[in-house]
Amino acid sequence: MADEIINRVANSKLVTIDLEDYYPKGERVLFDIKDWLFEGFVLREKEFRGHVSQFDWSQYQNCYVALTCSTDAIVPGWAFMLLAINIEPYAKKVIVGDLDQLESSIYQDIIENLDVSEHQGKPIIIKGCANKPIPKNAYIFLANKLKPIAKSIMYGEACSSVPLFKKK
Repeated sequence: MADEIINRVANSKLVTIDLEDYYPKGERVLFDIKDWLFEGFVLREKEFRGHVSQFDWSQYQNCYVALTCSTDAIVPGWAFMLLAINIEPYAKKVIVGDLDQLESSIYQDIIENLDVSEHQGKPIIIKGCANKPIPKNAYIFLANKLKPIAKSIMYGEACSSVPLFKKK
């Protein structure tokens, strides 16, 4: 009779890590301060502080916020710090930058706190396809975190992985 089909991938020590599994819930928001600047270019401290004190920051509850200025205005560092201090009680995370930088920063925190000790000495595949917006930097952060402990690191799927690293 026919031989039984054996799934060698399922029976191997191969570990697949999917960064999509770590994607945190929470709305991502780009907060542009240009509307709080005189003619979109000049920060007038008294008016700016007035906007900050009258604004309802609670709308950013459990959000991830990227602070930016989409005009060519020269914005002093304290302005973004003031905004961050007011958003911080509500938001999960606040950065200065765009949404891509925000996503990268979120994943950097996640990967820094990820316990990878259970993968010590194992061959690892970092899954490449995702339906969620995983930043490219996240793959680099994860590969660098795994390199000291992994037997090998590959990228892709078990059936078609690309070798990246093999411990000698």
